[in-house]
Amino acid sequence: MRPKAELHLHIEGTLEPELVVELARRNRIELPAFDVEAVRARNDFAGLRSFLDVYYDNLAVLRTEEDFHDLAAAYLRRAAGQGVRHAEIFFDPQAHTSRGVPLEAVFGGLSAALHGSDVSAALILCFLRDRGAEEAEQVLRAALPFREHFIGVGLDSAEVGYPPSLFRRVFDMAAAEGLHRVAHAGEEGGPDYVWEALDVLGVERVDHGIRAMEDPQLVARLREERIPLTVCPLSNVRLRVVPSLRDHILPAMLDEGLVVTVNSDDPAYFGGYVEDNYEALRRELGMTGEQLDQIAVNSFAAAFAYEPRHGEGAHPAGWAPRHHSPAEI
Repeated sequence: MRPKAELHLHIEGTLEPELVVELARRNRIELPAFDVEAVRARNDFAGLRSFLDVYYDNLAVLRTEEDFHDLAAAYLRRAAGQGVRHAEIFFDPQAHTSRGVPLEAVFGGLSAALHGSDVSAALILCFLRDRGAEEAEQVLRAALPFREHFIGVGLDSAEVGYPPSLFRRVFDMAAAEGLHRVAHAGEEGGPDYVWEALDVLGVERVDHGIRAMEDPQLVARLREERIPLTVCPLSNVRLRVVPSLRDHILPAMLDEGLVVTVNSDDPAYFGGYVEDNYEALRRELGMTGEQLDQIAVNSFAAAFAYEPRHGEGAHPAGWAPRHHSPAEI
C-alpha cells in the first residue's frame, strides 16, 4: 500500500454509526433507536443539503473532551491502516460551540488524540460559511488562545450563496497570525468561486476545485502556480456532483498537469476512506499504478506540516517539500 497524506478530511465526518451509538449511551442522549443499522440507514441522503442535515444531527453525541479524543483517535487508527503517514484534519468549532460545547473540550480532545498517534497530523480550523463572516471572525478570535493547536484556517459547508469574497477580512486576520489558508471552492460553486478563493482569500490549496476545469485560464493558473487541489472522488459521487465515478474529471486534471490529491472528505458518510478512494479510481476509472503514485507524491508535496514519525524517512513515495514564498507563510 502506497504511503500518502490526507489533506481534505472533516473529523466530524468520520463519526461512524458504531461510535454515534456508543457516545449517545455514554452521554445519555436519546436516539430514535440505539441500533447501529438504524443510524446507518439515515445516510440515504439525496445531496449536500440533506447530507448536512444528517451530519449535524449526529454531532449531538459529541459533548466532552473524551468524545473528541475518541473520534480523532478512531480516525487516526483507521488512517494508519490505509497508508496515511500524515493528515491535515479539518474541524468545525461552530458546530460544537453553538451546542454549548466549550472550545477547550474540542481542542483538548482532538489535540490529545493527534499527539498520541503514530500518524503525523495537524488541525485546520474551518469556518461554516452559511453562518456568515461576522461569526467566523468571532470564532477565530476565540480560537487564538489555542493557536499552538492548529496550523491553518479553512472555509466549508454549502458553497452556493456564500462566495469566498464574503470572508476576506477573517482570512486577512488569519494571514496576519501566520496561519495557512484553504477553502472549499469549485464543488457546488463554479470557477468564479475558485478565482475568489485565490485572489481574495489568498488560499494556498483549493479544496475540491473540480469545476476549475470549466475555465481554461484558471486551469493554466493552477498549473503554472502549482496550486494543489484536494479532490474527493467518492464524495463527489455520493453528493451527486458527478453522475458516477466513471464520469469523474480527475484523470483529465492529471493530464493537465495539475497538482491533484485524493482524499476522503466525510468517509463515514461517503462510502470509503482514502485508500478506498484510490482503489475505486483504479477499479472504476482504470487509473494506473503510476498515476496513483503521482497522486500520492502530490499529497506530500501539498502538505503544510508533515513530520515523519518513528524513524520514517523524510521523503516517502518520492515526496519533495513544497517551497513557500514569504507571502504564503
